[in-house]
Amino acid sequence: MKNLILIISFLVGFSSLSYGQSEPPYGMSQLEAYSLFYENYRTGDYEMALTFGQWMLEAKPREIQGHRSFSLDTQFNRLINVYVGLAESESDPSEKARLLEQAIEIYDLVHETFEEDEIDMFRWTIRQGQFYQENHREIDQGIQKAYEHYERAYEMDRQQFAETSDGYYARLLLNNYVSQNERDKALAFIDVVEDYAGDTLMQTIEEARNELFQDPEERIAFLEERLDQREDREVALTELATLYDRVGDRAKAREIAVQLYEINPNFENTRKLADAALSDANYNEALNYLTEALDKAPDDNARKNIALEVSRTYQNLDNLQSARQYARQAINIDSNFGDAYMRMADIYAAAISSCTSGRSIERDDRTVYWLVVDYLERARDVDPSTRNAANRQINSYTPVMPTSEDKFFRGWEDGDTFTIDGSVGECYAWINETTTVR
Repeated sequence: MKNLILIISFLVGFSSLSYGQSEPPYGMSQLEAYSLFYENYRTGDYEMALTFGQWMLEAKPREIQGHRSFSLDTQFNRLINVYVGLAESESDPSEKARLLEQAIEIYDLVHETFEEDEIDMFRWTIRQGQFYQENHREIDQGIQKAYEHYERAYEMDRQQFAETSDGYYARLLLNNYVSQNERDKALAFIDVVEDYAGDTLMQTIEEARNELFQDPEERIAFLEERLDQREDREVALTELATLYDRVGDRAKAREIAVQLYEINPNFENTRKLADAALSDANYNEALNYLTEALDKAPDDNARKNIALEVSRTYQNLDNLQSARQYARQAINIDSNFGDAYMRMADIYAAAISSCTSGRSIERDDRTVYWLVVDYLERARDVDPSTRNAANRQINSYTPVMPTSEDKFFRGWEDGDTFTIDGSVGECYAWINETTTVR
C-alpha cells in the first residue's frame, strides 16, 4: 500500500483534480480509493482526500465490498468538511466562494439521495444551518439561510429542537424574532418551546417576554385575547395568574386559579387556590386547599413546607392544638427542619398569651417559657439557617422565665424535669410535654 501511495502521489503531481467522476481514480477499486480518501481526510490533507473521495458524490455507493461499516451519509459529511477545509486555506475570495458552493451542493445531494427514514434528517438540517452560520461572511444572505434551516429543523421536531444543545438553536431563533420585531412569531414560538425548555432557554424566554411586553397589562390583554385559540390553555392560564399577581389584581388571580384547578387539580393548581385564599385571609378555605395540596405534594421538601403552612394557618385561627399537630408532622418529615421547631415555640408562646388573656401572668404560666426555649434551642442546633432568629427569640424570652425567687418559692431546682400539663393550669393540659427547670 505504501508503494501505491507513492505512485499515486507522483501521478497527482501531473494531473488536475477530477470532478464529476463516478468511478474511483486511476483504476482503483472502491475500497482502495476509500482507504486513501479516509487516510488523507484523517491527516488533514484535504486536496488529496478530494482526489480519492470525490467519486463517491457521483456513484453514491451504499456499501463497499470489504468495508463492513461503510456509511454514505458519513462520507458526504466528510466531503463537506473537505470543501470547507480547502476554503479556509484559500486566499482568493472567488475560489473560496466556489469551494463553499460545492459544499452546499453536497447538502442538496443529501436531501436528494436519502429518504427521511434512512438518515437523521433533523440533524442534517441543523448541520446545514450551522454551515451557513459559520460561513455567512462568504455566503450571500448566509445568516438568513441559517435561520431558515433552523426553522425547518424546528418544524421537523419541535421538542428535539428546543432541547438540542441546551436550547442553543431555539435561543438563536427567538432572539432573531425579537430583534426583527416579529412579535407574533416570537410569541407563537415561545408557546411551543416553553414546555421543553431547560433553565438557559427559559431565561431567554423571560428576557424575550420582558422585551416584547414591557407592560404586564399589555401581556395580559394579549393572552386573554387569544386564550380560546390556545391548545395549551393551562399554560396560558398559569402565566395569566402570575401576571395578575404581579399587577395586584387578586380577584382576577383567584378567578384564574379556579379555572386552572378545574382543568387540572394537581399540586401546583391546588396551591394557587390556597395562596389566593391566604392572601384574602380566608383561612378556613385556605386550610381545605392546603391539606389537599399536602396529600398531593411531590416530595418530602414540599410536604414539610405545606405541613408548616397548615400549622401557621391553624394558629391564625387560634386552633393551637391542630397547629401543633401539623408542626410535629413537618418535624417528622425532616427532623432538621428549623422552621418547624420555631413554629412549635411560637405555638407554645401563643398558648401563654391565650391562657393569661384578661389576667396577669403568674409564675406557673412562666414555666411554659422553658418549653418555648427548648424548641428554640433545637431550631438553633439543627438548622444553621434559623440560628440567628432563634438566638434573638431566646434572648427575648429568657427574662420572662421564672425568676430565682419563683423557683425558690415553688421548690424548683435547676435541672429537674418539669411537665407542662394541667398541673400548671387547666388551660395547658393539652400540651403535656416535659421540659427542664432552668
